[in-house]
Amino acid sequence: QADLAQSDPTLPYAPQPDQARPNSIPYTHILPYRSFPFYGQTYQRSIQCPTVLPRAASPPPENIPCDHIDVPTSNVSYGPSAPVVPTSQHSITTRLRDGFHCPFSQRVLLTLEEKHLPYDMKLIDLANKPEWLLKISPGGKVPALKLDENWIADSDVITQSLEEKFPDPPLETPPEKGLVGSMIFSTFIGFLKSKDPNDGAEQALLSELTLFNDYIKENGPFVNGKNISAVDLALGPKLYHLEIALSHYKQWSVPDSLPHVKSYMKV
Repeated sequence: QADLAQSDPTLPYAPQPDQARPNSIPYTHILPYRSFPFYGQTYQRSIQCPTVLPRAASPPPENIPCDHIDVPTSNVSYGPSAPVVPTSQHSITTRLRDGFHCPFSQRVLLTLEEKHLPYDMKLIDLANKPEWLLKISPGGKVPALKLDENWIADSDVITQSLEEKFPDPPLETPPEKGLVGSMIFSTFIGFLKSKDPNDGAEQALLSELTLFNDYIKENGPFVNGKNISAVDLALGPKLYHLEIALSHYKQWSVPDSLPHVKSYMKV
């Protein structure tokens, strides 16, 4: 849900510019209303993900439900709360809740890490969103990033923009490998929501994980072989989210019969 640019113009995340928010930008992709693939993942409008703070230098207070990140670089710019510096800055915002990592925010954080862009994490209370966030991000949506004076509030667009602005090291996934593991997240959500042990939801997830296990066995350790790429940075947090959520709610974990999935998650 955090990544969905909905095509219904009556919905709050419709992909169109907001004249009341001069620093916002329109979404660059008009996406199907119900589900869509991107970077090897399939997202659904109905999905809601519990979230938690990504890695930070020091943990925030437990009652703060979200975080905000500022990244000083030579060409990137971040939020109003960032310190004044002679160079420009950029800013990322992610959600915190209930002890789970948000895969969408983690995807952005991993992209920053892989591109060796420094960042300073700050916190935002989503129950009391600051006015500046509401102005630059539709509905106060997170994560959000400010790049060259333009705010971006969607992890798809954020990661694409970072790739274009900071091409080294390259993280682009070859198109023919972009759909690897694309059904894992949706089948995970199906199993997580399932209340009938005989409805096939668990088997559907196992089937997708088995396909991925076989692919990594032949092509790993990453989707693009020896080189990590954007599809890994999107899929890795989702697999971590899968393991944590299913362990908590279903007392379920990736079986030992899928060793290459397990090794991929560790890598």
